[in-house]
Formats: sequence, structure tokens, C-alpha cells
Amino acid sequence: MTQAAAHLPLPDFRLADPGAHDGIAIQGVSKMFGGKRVLDGLDFVIERGETVVIIGRSGEGKSVLLKHIVRLLEPDAGRIWIDGTEITGLARPELFDMRKRFGMLFQGAALFDSLTIAENLGLGLKEHTAMTPGEIRDRASECLRMVDLAGVEDKLPSELSGGMRKRAGLARAIVMNPRYILFDEPTTGLDPITADAINDLIVMLRSELKVTAIAVTHDMASAFKIGDRIAMLSRGRIIWADTVENTRATDHPVVRQFVEGRAEGPLTVF
Repeated sequence: MTQAAAHLPLPDFRLADPGAHDGIAIQGVSKMFGGKRVLDGLDFVIERGETVVIIGRSGEGKSVLLKHIVRLLEPDAGRIWIDGTEITGLARPELFDMRKRFGMLFQGAALFDSLTIAENLGLGLKEHTAMTPGEIRDRASECLRMVDLAGVEDKLPSELSGGMRKRAGLARAIVMNPRYILFDEPTTGLDPITADAINDLIVMLRSELKVTAIAVTHDMASAFKIGDRIAMLSRGRIIWADTVENTRATDHPVVRQFVEGRAEGPLTVF
């Protein structure tokens, strides 16, 4: 990164009272791995009901940030609030209860190979609710229909195409009626037509279920289609967060280079 780009002013996302915020508030979060600082005093705020897409180069810590939001990783420093509750200090029972508010679509769908699609979707319901096997099956079928995947309940993941597995993963992400959904590279490995169909499903589900969504992606076509706001992570901080329209039009040199996918610019090739 050039000296000029490195010293552009950072947006200020700090809240005076994050405990009163109805959404996600992240303040001063830092994380190191093997001597490398991945997150560096990161501040960010996500409002209830919006879809934020986090962009940035590989290795910048986008997936690391998602894992901090559900406390799969512990920060070296900093604090995170979910719906006004600071999760960085929660004991395990309260932490597990908080995680029930989240659904997640993993990059590779992360379905269990030995379970049928219905069993994959029903696993969380079986563990965390008092629903009967029949009710669990019905709920799984309902969510599969929502992602245009009716009739695959008894198939194994290996019997589905990559796009179908991604849709099954999306159905699993919504099966417990979450408040928040996290998407980790939702279109990676898919052809452009299938990727656009996944984007359409994400937009539809967000509208119908009224969830708050956070996605990380390198796919700018996907980011512009599903996002309300685009945030860019670089050198451990959020350096940009604005609407899709303003992100398309920005002259911020780092964001502009990434959006256009150019090798030439303040972001060096490595």
C-alpha cells in the first residue's frame, strides 16, 4: 500500500453506549496469529435488519472477523456486543444460547457426508428444541422448499451438485429462525449463473425473514447485488463502509482498485 493510501483517515464506528445498540457493535478488536496481526483495533457497527458485505484481499481477516462475532475465536483485545449484551465476557451456557440467534452458510456448505439432507438440517433442531422427529422433518422440508430444493430430503450431500449443496447449506442456516445469518464466500466455486441464483435466494430470504446478514466475499457482482452496505477490511481495520451506490462511485484509491480488480494501484500484488 502506498504511503498516501496508508494514511487516509479511518471512519469512526465507535459508539458512546454500545450496550444500548440493537445490533452488533465491535470495538477495538485485535487478533494475532503466529506473530502476524490480523485484526488491529477494529471498530465496526452493524445495524439490525441490514445486509453488510465485507470485502478485502485474501488473508486480511474477513473470516476471522465472522468467527469473532460468534466467539468461535477469542480476541486478544477489544469487546463485542450482540443486541446490547457483551459476548466477550459470557460464560459457556449464555454463549451457547446467544449462538442460537445465528445461522451460517459456510464456504463449502459444510454438510455432514454421512447424514441425509433432512438429517443435516434437523441436527440443530434435534439438539436444541423439543420438536418431535415429524416436526423436525416438516421444518426441514419447509426450508428446502424456500430455497427451491424440494424433494431432496433423503439424498446424501454427495448426490447433489455444488449449487444444490450450497442451497441446502442455506436452508440449514435458516432452519432455526435466526436473527442473524453469516455468509462466508456464498458464491465461491459456482458458475456465474448458479452464483446469481444463490444471490437471488439470499436477497429473497433477507426480505422474507427480516434477518440481519453479514457476508464476506471477493465477488463484487455478488456484493453489489446482496448488500445494503459494503465495508472494506484492510490491514486489520475497516477502512470504508458505505452504500452500494457510493461504493460503486467512490474515488477512495484502495476501494476503487479492489472494486475494479486492478493489479495496479496502492494495494500491492503478492
